[in-house]
Amino acid sequence: AAAVAAGAAGAAPVHASHPDNVLVEGYLRKGDVESALENAAAFAEGALQTAFVEHAYIEPEAGFAVRVGDRIEITACTQSPYIDLAECARVLGVGHDAVRIIPSSCGGGFGGKLDLSLQPLLAVAAWTLKRPVRGVYTRIESMASTTKRHPASVRASAAADADGNLLAIDMSVDFNTGAYASWGPTVADRVPVHGSGPYRVPNVRVATRAIYTNDPPAGAFRGFGIPQAAILQEQLYDDLALKLKIDPFEFRARNALRAGQPTATGQVLEFSVGLTQCLDALRPHWQRLRAEAAQSNRKGARRRGIGIGCMWYGCGNTAMSNPSTIRVSLSPNGRVTLFSGAVDIGQGSNTVLLQICADALGLPPDAFDLVLGDTDLTPDAGKTSASRQTFVSGKAAYLAGRDLRARILRLANAGDDAELALDGARLNVRDAGRTTALDLAATPELAGEGRFDPPTTALDQNGQGNPYATYGFAAQIADLEVDIELGTVHLRRIVAAHDVGKAINPGLIEGQINGGIAQGIGMALMEEYIPGRTENLHDYLIPTVGDVPEIDIILIEDAEPLGPYGAKGIGEPALIPTAPAIFGAIRHATGIRVTCVPMLPHRLLEALHKGRQA
Repeated sequence: AAAVAAGAAGAAPVHASHPDNVLVEGYLRKGDVESALENAAAFAEGALQTAFVEHAYIEPEAGFAVRVGDRIEITACTQSPYIDLAECARVLGVGHDAVRIIPSSCGGGFGGKLDLSLQPLLAVAAWTLKRPVRGVYTRIESMASTTKRHPASVRASAAADADGNLLAIDMSVDFNTGAYASWGPTVADRVPVHGSGPYRVPNVRVATRAIYTNDPPAGAFRGFGIPQAAILQEQLYDDLALKLKIDPFEFRARNALRAGQPTATGQVLEFSVGLTQCLDALRPHWQRLRAEAAQSNRKGARRRGIGIGCMWYGCGNTAMSNPSTIRVSLSPNGRVTLFSGAVDIGQGSNTVLLQICADALGLPPDAFDLVLGDTDLTPDAGKTSASRQTFVSGKAAYLAGRDLRARILRLANAGDDAELALDGARLNVRDAGRTTALDLAATPELAGEGRFDPPTTALDQNGQGNPYATYGFAAQIADLEVDIELGTVHLRRIVAAHDVGKAINPGLIEGQINGGIAQGIGMALMEEYIPGRTENLHDYLIPTVGDVPEIDIILIEDAEPLGPYGAKGIGEPALIPTAPAIFGAIRHATGIRVTCVPMLPHRLLEALHKGRQA
């Protein structure tokens, strides 16, 4: 793998500033890993290589820029308007107050639109020419110039005692970050926290490196490196279960992290640790599907397999400040305006934040107008990534609604149980049988503001601390058939149980889970970007409706007290367990352990032939 070669002693440096090609290292250590591995009743080890993966959003990069006097206004698709503002100002050599970013409706991002693309090009051209400039990338230009999911070279070993209790995991991951840094440091920092999986593991060591190579730059992609690491971690736990003759589902249930137990970083989660509830909901499906598979595998060239994958994911930035600010105002004409800098990239945050703020204020959503993303008009709500908008910006929207409500109730001298109702420019406040009418036309504009920064702590040199305020948990079952003569995989069904804290909008959550599963299918079975060869969607396969099976979704609501009405994130959790579940099912059907991702038909067929020869 390119990352391993570039990180080896004596390799030629890509950048003189990093003679060993190591951009950054991540590390976590807890307990005595060596002793636990040496004295365990069951031991497993393995290696995995993953590929570059293209984001393949439907909308390629597009935008336009206009110079307005000594200011530049840039309208473009983005996940991070305030980061774009700072970077474009730096490129132009002007102050931040000279740049305005107006996010367009975004046709998908998945992390790929966190980095700058054409924004500074448009800005420089419009600034220099003093005329409007627009640009749209072709698909070929988009795929050639934007970041990809980090290829990962993963090695790990794990151990358990005779009763099936996990004792240790030791993992090392080299990430190919390409020629430039992008979000390589975030990937290297996040994976050590999650490397042991959502389980109680007393002894953990995870070491990561983001390594410069001459490949295309890798950057942010749904999960920030955790999907790659989780594949091998879950496979090793299947190995341990097999060696101990324990059902792989029950092995996970036995070791699942529970409230009050320490994580690998020493953090103790007191609330919203819903993995056991997810597994309880899936157990009857697992038992039924495994029994059906045993029955159908008695004959024929198609082998049926059932696999399980579990995950956890910290919502927000790792061990650092992660604030969001939202404003809401009530105008003299009786309209409420929500000023939100949280960019909706298709996940539905505009709807969810509106629902939360409206409920907190006590007025219906149809009373609201929305001002979204514009850096001249909205406060910074942080970037749309890391499954943070519902949890972080949602809480800020809740606090903004409560702040405006408190101001209204003070004016009306009413208690918190009062009911609000708009009648044109009049606001009626009904409290304990008394109604107070506020003439908004004669009242200065009322406004509320909410700011939320999840409580975290920095990690020490061994990766110990509280890196996230809350985590999403999930488990998914994959039911599939393998044609052992062709090496093809036919997915029959995915059953997914996700702890979302509180389902603010169940329809949008299910949409995220459906989409995440589709993307996980692509990562597992078909998506591989080959630098210098892949250039368009005609030679880069992504799942279509024919590749995605029936999906059964079970929402678990183990409320997170810090979240708005108990809610937390779902964006990345939807994707992470899918590939491990699929690979577990392939192994159940064929006995083949996956070592190279994606598991394309020729790779599976080759593995099957080798298995027959062995």
